[in-house]
Formats: sequence, structure tokens, C-alpha cells
Amino acid sequence: MARVLAIDYGRKKVGLAVTDPLQIIANGLETVPTHTLLDYLKKYIQKEEVETIVVGHPKQMNNTDSESMTYIKPFLKKLKKLFPDMNIEMMDERFTSKIAFQTMIDGGLKKKARQNKELVDTISATIILQSWMEKQKFSLR
Repeated sequence: MARVLAIDYGRKKVGLAVTDPLQIIANGLETVPTHTLLDYLKKYIQKEEVETIVVGHPKQMNNTDSESMTYIKPFLKKLKKLFPDMNIEMMDERFTSKIAFQTMIDGGLKKKARQNKELVDTISATIILQSWMEKQKFSLR
């Protein structure tokens, strides 16, 4: 089995999370500058076997795409061109940043640590990945 990689795409920084090879656990990977993401992914996928990339899908409360999709769509085109055989899926990412922030509070992180946007991005990617994994588990039933 291969890993699943999740992306919480932002204009400046991108949070990344990945499963273990058996796709049991979602772990935060890291946060990288957006302009380096494609190079990072090339190197990572050369080292690790990845079968699916899950990209956070920003939606509004009425279930329509948010404005962020204007810069995510061009990224998706580049991603599909770079990895034409890769399964690329989108997962609703509503509330992930708020859930990530609450997770940091619940985990006992001090206020200074909670202001680390990179940590929020990585946790958000992990939540996106965990949500995707849960969806897969329930769709198999």
C-alpha cells in the first residue's frame, strides 16, 4: 500500500500531512512556502510511494467554492500535469483552521505557540487528511 498526502493550500504557505504506508494514521508532515511546493512534492514522491493526493477544497457555507479556488485551480492543473497518473482528490476544508486552533488549545499549547501559522497549516492538512480517511472508511461499508 502507498501513502496518501494531503495539502492545505495557501497563497504564501502550504500545510502538508501524510498517512503511514498502511493508511491507518494521518500525521502532519510540514509547512512549505507555496512557491516551492511542486519541487517539494517531486522530491517527496521520488522517495516515498504516494497513491493519492488530497487537496483541501475551500467552500463557503452555502456549499459553493470560496474565492480561494481562483488560485487553487491553476495549482491543480499544474499538479495534474506534473503527476498525470496520480489520483488527485479534493476534500471539503471548511472549519479546518478553527478546528486546528482549538486542537492546539486543547493540547495545552501556550498562546505564543498557537500564533505559529505554520503549525496551524500543518494541523489543518492533517485534519483534511483524517476527514478524507474517515470518508473512505464509511464509503467502503
